[in-house]
Amino acid sequence: MAETPEKPENEAPETETPETEAQQPEGQQAAEATAPAAQPAQQAARPQVEIDDSRAEALYANFCRVTGTPEELIIDFGLNPQPFGVPKHPIPCNQRIITNFYTAKRMLHALTLTIQRHEATFGVLETDVQRRVRGGGPQQQRPQQ
Repeated sequence: MAETPEKPENEAPETETPETEAQQPEGQQAAEATAPAAQPAQQAARPQVEIDDSRAEALYANFCRVTGTPEELIIDFGLNPQPFGVPKHPIPCNQRIITNFYTAKRMLHALTLTIQRHEATFGVLETDVQRRVRGGGPQQQRPQQ
């Protein structure tokens, strides 16, 4: 894996993604978050990680099952053709990620940051399907004029 040259902390990276933050040790993230802005020379520059996604497959999933062992986490993804109620047929799971708990925790942090930014921009995501269908979500209630 090739590394790109490090940029000073006061220069913003071209794209700031949770993946770059999530790959840092937790102590480094906390130190950078609590360091005063008046001391940029003491802050470490973030390395930019290059990713080759030219062979990545883009697949859609609307179902996820999480299982695991004490050493690893197994996440199965699939397409549920009957998203409402109990499916009549087994859900085909065509994608599986097996990872360790450290990577899973970094992924959780990256996903949490991404969802928080999305909700700050577009409103709260209602995960209860029945509330979304009935229009009971807070972002869908509008005052009548």
